[in-house]
Amino acid sequence: MLKSRAGKRTAPNRRKSRPGAARNRRPTRGGKATFSAPPETPNPMPAIADLATGGTPNAPVVSVVIPVVNERRTIARVVQEAFRIHRSTEVIVVANGTTDGSGKIAESLGARVLYYPSALGHDVGRSIGAREARGKIIVFTDGDIVISAKEIMPLVKAIDNGVDIALNSYLGPTDKMSVHGVVLAKHALNIALSRPELKGASMTTIPHALSRRALEAIGWEHLAIPPKAQTIGICRGLDVRAVHHIEVGRTNPKRRKRMGKHGDDPLEGLIVGDHLEALDWYIRATNERGNKPDLTRARESVR
Repeated sequence: MLKSRAGKRTAPNRRKSRPGAARNRRPTRGGKATFSAPPETPNPMPAIADLATGGTPNAPVVSVVIPVVNERRTIARVVQEAFRIHRSTEVIVVANGTTDGSGKIAESLGARVLYYPSALGHDVGRSIGAREARGKIIVFTDGDIVISAKEIMPLVKAIDNGVDIALNSYLGPTDKMSVHGVVLAKHALNIALSRPELKGASMTTIPHALSRRALEAIGWEHLAIPPKAQTIGICRGLDVRAVHHIEVGRTNPKRRKRMGKHGDDPLEGLIVGDHLEALDWYIRATNERGNKPDLTRARESVR
């Protein structure tokens, strides 16, 4: 048994950190795609099952991908918690457009840091980090929200037990007369995909985790559009589940910062657009009705 440790879209040329050193979107657009030892820390977490990594010898069990843009205040704690998930963990920080030394802080704690001089845009860092990840389980989180290893562990355990995509079951505020467009889009997409039980659980929300099988089935490049990646995964028969509730709404400083004077959210249109792109992919992969029935409608009578 291995003991667990206590422990945003087109990519320009990058510069990697030294091995072992202590959303411009977007990669390939949709259409019909072809289916194709960190430093010791105290207070060990509960044990999880020993995992056969397969593939590359000495590959880590868990890879944690963390996109970062000027997160100096939080990055150290985020990286430390990531290393606590499992004793065989690699942490990949994608420092894009960072000027406050966040990358150097992550390096000093043992993370592998990929440097990009300009901001990549929403979620592109996830794709790039996933491409570089070597673990059997890939966890995605952000550099500005400190989430304890204890909260992330249920996602990792779910993948260990055979789930392919383990989602945070946080749904956002739904008890309002006027619901945020992103919340509605998440629910609508899951209904369209015949997965209403997922409600608003989504790969748009961090943290979430993928199996190596899921990463290979979806393709790392599609992770830059999280709803599209989720759609591809469901269509390809992956086991997608809302596993554990982690409150990230009230603790999301970026969301608070980007809210306009009148409570409008500049990212709302972008993320709703991501869901429309996911629906476009789904319709192209199925039919014009997304495999939904037409019942007895006699269309020929109005042609």
